[in-house]
Amino acid sequence: MSLRVAVVQDYPVFFNKKETLEKVEELIASCSKQDCQLVLFPESFIPGYPRDFDFGTRIGDRTESGRDLYLNYYRESIDPEGDDIAFLEKVAAKYGCYLVIGATEQNQANNSLYCSMLYISPTSGLLGTHRKIKPTGQERVIWAEAGGESLCTFATPIGKLGGLICWENYMPLARMALYSKGVEIYLAPTADARPGWLASMRHIALEGRCFVLGCNQFIRRSDYPESYRSLLKDSREVVCTGGSVVVSPFGEILAGPLQGESGILFADLDLNQVVRSKLDFDVNGHYQRKDIFAFEVHGQPPIKKVDSGKKTKKQQ
Repeated sequence: MSLRVAVVQDYPVFFNKKETLEKVEELIASCSKQDCQLVLFPESFIPGYPRDFDFGTRIGDRTESGRDLYLNYYRESIDPEGDDIAFLEKVAAKYGCYLVIGATEQNQANNSLYCSMLYISPTSGLLGTHRKIKPTGQERVIWAEAGGESLCTFATPIGKLGGLICWENYMPLARMALYSKGVEIYLAPTADARPGWLASMRHIALEGRCFVLGCNQFIRRSDYPESYRSLLKDSREVVCTGGSVVVSPFGEILAGPLQGESGILFADLDLNQVVRSKLDFDVNGHYQRKDIFAFEVHGQPPIKKVDSGKKTKKQQ
């Protein structure tokens, strides 16, 4: 089966959820003109990845201004119990595509935040949410950790979807948790624009024998509201250069890497390539040595089969 995917490299209306959601719809409408069946957005696209912000923290001390910034970030983050998800569901249904989007998500039970990846079907709405199991460095100040229940995968009519966020992709056992569920389209929203990231995306494609969609934002200092620019730690104009890419199960680059500009990558994926690649190597099949290695993920849900027998507008 062949399908067209879109990887959006852009920036949000920073710390403004309402206007960012409107921009998301505009970008998906643009992808729809290319008959895309799956659209991926970067890490914490809603309401923005707070690169360089320290939230007024240092060991043993927090500031009132930092707490105020966190409060604003919380208020502008996705409310899983409110209208935000419904809006995204309507957009996915309107344009007939699967939507996977990075968002900072409220946990209203304890007022914590998660760095999340929302999976939305055009026919079934929200399929589930992956929450980052290990925020990196200073991210741990603002984002809570999730558990094994967040390592989710979905069997859909366009393939088995799953993924990890940013440096979770450097965690071998987290990757194996997805491989063990037979992931075919591996989604990697990120905030990492370093040169080595491309090598990681190609490695994961070869290791998992799956398509890999790496998605980063491109954002400049001038794209931040003026009130936030003073929080950036240096004077560089380009804050994040991008580097979004689409890689085949053979490690071949199908689109990108896109650097130094906003844009959308389009690629046509032939899922037969996943099966063909397994002749050479299958980390979850004939290359797995269960007589030597034991692997268990506490709390990981079984792969969820969704939209069985249903087709999107693009498939009809």
